[in-house]
Amino acid sequence: MTLKPIHIIGGGLAGSEAAWQCAAAGVPVILHEMRPGRKTDAHQTDGLAELVCSNSFRSDDATYNAVGLLHEEMRRGNSLIMDAGDRNKVPAGSALAVDRDGFSASVTEALETHLLITIERREIAGLPPADWDSVIVATGPLTSPALSEAVLDLTGEGALAFFDAIAPIIHKDSIDFSKAWFQSRYDKGDGADYINCPLDRAQYEDFIASLLAGDKTEFKEWEKSTPYFEGCMPIEVMAERGPETLRYGPMKPVGLTNPHSPEKPYAVVQLRQDNALGTLYNMVGFQTKLKYGSQADIFRKIPGLEKAEFARLGGLHRNTFLNSPKVLDGSLRLKAAPRLRFAGQITGVEGYVESAAIGLLAGRMAAAERLGEITTPPPKTTALGALLNHITGGHLLTEGAPKSFQPMNVNFGLFPPLETRIKGKRDRYAAYSARALTDIDAWYGSNRAEAAE
Repeated sequence: MTLKPIHIIGGGLAGSEAAWQCAAAGVPVILHEMRPGRKTDAHQTDGLAELVCSNSFRSDDATYNAVGLLHEEMRRGNSLIMDAGDRNKVPAGSALAVDRDGFSASVTEALETHLLITIERREIAGLPPADWDSVIVATGPLTSPALSEAVLDLTGEGALAFFDAIAPIIHKDSIDFSKAWFQSRYDKGDGADYINCPLDRAQYEDFIASLLAGDKTEFKEWEKSTPYFEGCMPIEVMAERGPETLRYGPMKPVGLTNPHSPEKPYAVVQLRQDNALGTLYNMVGFQTKLKYGSQADIFRKIPGLEKAEFARLGGLHRNTFLNSPKVLDGSLRLKAAPRLRFAGQITGVEGYVESAAIGLLAGRMAAAERLGEITTPPPKTTALGALLNHITGGHLLTEGAPKSFQPMNVNFGLFPPLETRIKGKRDRYAAYSARALTDIDAWYGSNRAEAAE
């Protein structure tokens, strides 16, 4: 039997994962990516699954961390994104960070060489053609205006939006190691996965004052009411919340020992390896909306970065997402037009792995539907199921009215309570994870096994 293809719009992490899942189930795919014909404000290449912000997939601890648990659930589901991440990892303590170019190249090659996947490089302006009976829209937070407006007109909903900021990347050979040193907090991972730049109290206070006084990107009138996402807050916006905020956030000095001085640092700036060669490092937690000139001047005040050369300065872009609890059903289909499924950040999840996870679910659901099979959503006790529940109904009040829906990272607060109360947080998290992995294995086993690639 010849199957009609599933059309996937968007070649980011979610679209790439969705395409892989469909093809692995034996269903043909046409993946539409508008780059390089149409550029975005954040992408720099035409590679699939390009990472435009950090190069970190965050914690890889599948026992005590919900993100690490999601990693493991996806690995058990034949995830292309996790496989490419594992094959292109760079040192990052207990986190999974990747060489961004190698990662994108791995995903691109896998999709380009798969016999059931066709890649078309063109923009889909407006709604997809009516004869496309199964479409996954995975256009992410940078959806083209024509498609975004068409979907919003169809749902009758106004677009929700937030600002997302990008951290600077620095050439390693421009860092002064007479002041900086290699160490992971509490010596996790290999114990030396981060470059640390220490500040004493006077240096820290001067740095905060400079952040607050620096020239910042001016918003257009229609952007001024757009909120920031808490998980990617610009460094200077955090500083506005109080002078000690950064010392308890990305600049916390705990778990580190400065080999150059017996005095404990008052604050520390950490840099994480950004490419496999180890020549580029990004400033952890230093997303910013400062103008380029101010960035260079202010960040060179940090000890060890006085002569820093920047491979990329930070930036800011506006993201959009759907009011998913209201407009999507439990299978990620648009209620107003069920032939359209949505995946990735546009659905209201935040983070690389979360976006890819929704792509994994959308791909499996679309493939099962095409094959005439019945599929159930993953249990809410799993990381995949908890995320899906959040964006397709878990955010609703009991009377059915939506709250103010905002993007969400995966976290154990989204999981149903354990049957037995456990007092210790680590033991409780371990119990959540053990239950989740048992339940996700059962769910994968009850759904169609993947076909050979």
